[in-house]
Amino acid sequence: MNNEGTMKSFMKGAVLLTIAGFIVKLLSAVYRVPFQNLVGDKGFYIYQQVYPFVAIFGIWTSYGFAVAVSKLLADTGRQEHGTILRVAFMYVAAISISGFVLLFFGAELLAGWMGDAQLDRLLKVGAFSVLLMAPLAILKGYFQSRNDMVPVAYAQVMEQGFRVSIILIGTWIVISSGLSLYAAGQMAMLGAVIGGLGAVVLLLVYFRSHSDFLKQPSQMRTWPIIKEMTAVSLSVSMSSLILLLFQLVDSFTVFRLLEESGISRLAAMEQKGIYDRGQPLVQFGILIATSLTLAIVPLVARTSKKNGGRPPEIYARLAFRVSFLFAFAAAAGLTFVMPYVNETLFQTREQSGALIIFSWQIVWMSLLLIMTAMLHGLGKVRVPALLLVSGLVVKVVSNLLLLPIWGVMGAAIAGNVGLAVIVAGLLLYFKKVWPLQFAPISYYGWLFGAAAAMSAVVLSWSILADSYLFDSLSSRLGAALTTATAIPLGALVFMSLIGKSRIITEKEWYIIPFGRKLAGLQLAINSKKKGEKR
Repeated sequence: MNNEGTMKSFMKGAVLLTIAGFIVKLLSAVYRVPFQNLVGDKGFYIYQQVYPFVAIFGIWTSYGFAVAVSKLLADTGRQEHGTILRVAFMYVAAISISGFVLLFFGAELLAGWMGDAQLDRLLKVGAFSVLLMAPLAILKGYFQSRNDMVPVAYAQVMEQGFRVSIILIGTWIVISSGLSLYAAGQMAMLGAVIGGLGAVVLLLVYFRSHSDFLKQPSQMRTWPIIKEMTAVSLSVSMSSLILLLFQLVDSFTVFRLLEESGISRLAAMEQKGIYDRGQPLVQFGILIATSLTLAIVPLVARTSKKNGGRPPEIYARLAFRVSFLFAFAAAAGLTFVMPYVNETLFQTREQSGALIIFSWQIVWMSLLLIMTAMLHGLGKVRVPALLLVSGLVVKVVSNLLLLPIWGVMGAAIAGNVGLAVIVAGLLLYFKKVWPLQFAPISYYGWLFGAAAAMSAVVLSWSILADSYLFDSLSSRLGAALTTATAIPLGALVFMSLIGKSRIITEKEWYIIPFGRKLAGLQLAINSKKKGEKR
């Protein structure tokens, strides 16, 4: 196949995987809202305490190791593929079994460290999902190495679809039957097991016609395969793991420190549950950055190794500018509608101040995802990994210092401080290895100006709508209507100003996923502007 055909195939696969990744992330953010509505703040606390344990193993193995397997297969001849897959499967299976043993047989100990002994039953159910990680990682990696993204995309969507369906339907049945919130949490953990099992079955169906080479002999040694897989899997999954690791820190510290500060046990659980409302908001806010990471960042790695064609700097600058633009707009917008969003989605306006601070993690996480992925594309993984670890340490120390003073507000501040340390380090390191100016000063001027105008309009409209237009309605319905009108109004103001500024050109919009409509909007804004001048 010629270079043009290879690039076209690569782009087609990247787009398909981007769409699947977008759907998965969207479902992951959205399902938490009806789940919280079903189980309340205490039930949400129960689920969120255990979720990071299972998710960390899942991301590392089924995502990180999948990429590692894909890279190893792509870099070697077909005669070695059987050996690589067998070694990879045994290695990931060993890690998965170790994870299962830790979560299942260490459940009582881990639950005790979190301060809630009843969480052990959730850990034991969730442990079974870890056993599915080896086949998921190997099968996904195999298909990705062949640039056959259809099975991978379908498996990702099926896994998340099954998981979300089991969580919501199962939880509704449990709650309707009058069982405990901990039983509802167990049902939610069971969703991860069934989702993973469905994905494995689907991938095996696709794999049946490809397994003829597994018996081919090879002289490859085992240790180099294991070493390469470990390094690649950790480097590519570390940025995705950081938010989960921050959640894990919160699982071990927030509830315990709140209870030690003197508030009742139930109140501490509910405060942790309210604080965890910030998780789906941040996940939703970083959807753009995640999509860009999946779609544009591979182009940076690919074009940096080729002579001719578009230079990688174009994609690097664009990924940074678009990611920062939408992340900053999302965080600024949420700042002024948070009380109404909080009540609309989660029934009350409690701790809206803490959630406002929490939501600014959208900015840091978006930049972190983009920069770590681009650095990985350039082969720079060690320093970013060290920076991520340092940010995690800052989060731990900040939690211990700030939680006793400010409660969940302190935990929200700690998350921002930890992520800001990582991003600052990444920016300095990026400038050292690739002295690239991401954007001119005018870009930041237009961005902050547009965000300020949007914020002023959203704040004014929200106060007017909440105090006068919808004040006769029920509190939650009024908040919902305020949210439903304020967000589109703010988006219209923001995108109109960004469109007029052309800080991202129409050609650049066309490169990013789902950017055609934004390019069309920008062309319409500027053609209208030219018509008015005439």
